[in-house]
Amino acid sequence: MKKLLTMILVVMLSACAANTTKDTSLSDLEKAGKLVVGYTEYPPMGFTEDGTVTGFDIEIAKEVAERLGVDVEFQIIDWDAKVLELNSGNIDVIWNGLTITEDRAKEILFSKPYFDNRIVILTLGSSTVDAISELGGLKVGVEIQSSGQAALEGNAVFSSLDEMVKYTTITEAILDLQAGGIDAIVADEIFARYAVSKNPEGYRVADEVFNSENYGIGFRLEDKALRDKVDEILDEMSEDGTGSAISVEWFGEDLLLR
Repeated sequence: MKKLLTMILVVMLSACAANTTKDTSLSDLEKAGKLVVGYTEYPPMGFTEDGTVTGFDIEIAKEVAERLGVDVEFQIIDWDAKVLELNSGNIDVIWNGLTITEDRAKEILFSKPYFDNRIVILTLGSSTVDAISELGGLKVGVEIQSSGQAALEGNAVFSSLDEMVKYTTITEAILDLQAGGIDAIVADEIFARYAVSKNPEGYRVADEVFNSENYGIGFRLEDKALRDKVDEILDEMSEDGTGSAISVEWFGEDLLLR
C-alpha cells in the first residue's frame, strides 16, 4: 500500500511540474535571433524564382520577422515530412499555404486563419472537365499529403479514378500535366489561379469546386507564446495596411484574413 501511495504521489508531482512548465518559445527565438521558416515549392505562396525565394507567404514572413526583431531563414522541406521537420527543431514554423484541418491540429498548433482558399480542378486549356464527377476514369495528380489529396480521397469520385498520382511538389504535377502523364490536378485554388494567370490559354479551372478551406501558420504544439506574438503582429499588419499592400502586390486585391 505504501508503495502504491508513493507511486501516485510521484505521478501527481510530475503532472504538476508539467503543468507549470514555462513556455519560452518566444524568448528562445529572440535569443537565437532568427526565425526559420519551412516551405516547399508552392507558387504563389512560396517558391524559388531566379535563385531567390519569393511569394506571398514569404513576403509576409519577412515582415513578421522584422517586427519580431530577428533575421529570417527560409528552408525548403519535404512537405510529407513537415511535422517531423517542425518537431525536430529544424524549422520554427511551417508557412506555405498550410491548410488548417482537425487532423493536423492534433500535431500542429495553428495561428488564426490568415487566408481563404478552395480546392479546385486544374486542367489543360483544351480540357472539357467542369465537374468533379467527370474525373472518373482519369489520371489525377495531387501534391502528396496536401489538402488536394485529402479532398480527392474524401470524395465519391475517388473510387472511379483511373489513378491518383502523388507528387513531391505541385510543380512536378504541372510538368506531368503538360507532358500528358496525367489528365488533371486537384489543388488549392490560389495555386490554380496563379498558373492560369501565367498561361491563360494553357490552363483552365473547372467550374465545380471541392470545398473551402483556410490557411494557417503551423507551430509546435507547445509554442503558444510564439504563436500568439505572430498573430498579434499579423493583426497589426492588417490594421496598418502593410498586409493589404503585400496581398495587392501578389493578387491584385486584399485577401489577408484577420
